Amino acid sequence: MNVAKVLDAKGLACPMPIVKTKKAITDLQSGDVLEIHTTDKGAVKDLAAWAQSTGNELLKHEEENGVFKFWMKKA
Repeated sequence: MNVAKVLDAKGLACPMPIVKTKKAITDLQSGDVLEIHTTDKGAVKDLAAWAQSTGNELLKHEEENGVFKFWMKKA
């Protein structure tokens, strides 16, 4: 997977991971992948719902040592 940008949203509480994701993804081209790192457990549900509502594609997510990592492809 070719990641165009990595967003560090660790330590931020809801809704900031979504706010930062929205800002970061607007700078990308269609088809680019944004990698998001957050420690907010609510982001798992929130980012999936946000991706669905915006048409962006949540490719996958995983948790590693308390950090949730997401890969989202811009529509």
